[in-house]
Amino acid sequence: MREFIVEITTDLAGLPESEVDSLRAAEALRARELAASGNLVRLWRPVGSMRSIGLWRAGDETDLHATVLGTLPLSPWMTFTVTAVQPHPNDPGRS
Repeated sequence: MREFIVEITTDLAGLPESEVDSLRAAEALRARELAASGNLVRLWRPVGSMRSIGLWRAGDETDLHATVLGTLPLSPWMTFTVTAVQPHPNDPGRS
């Protein structure tokens, strides 16, 4: 599987609060499922921002969009910036 850094910006402006709450609950459930399957590795929120930055895994970028990111309940309201990454030879975390 390949690894990707994905920056996600979500814009829910105009949605009723009850719909936003429902979508966020569904999003949390789907994130747990994707973590359990190994697709979602890490997820961060920059301080003071409504963006997310995550480390994701998929077979390739097409697979990432079609079977991973596209399955997020909030995906119609999300913008994704995807960067494919690979291990760096000087990464102190490499085993």
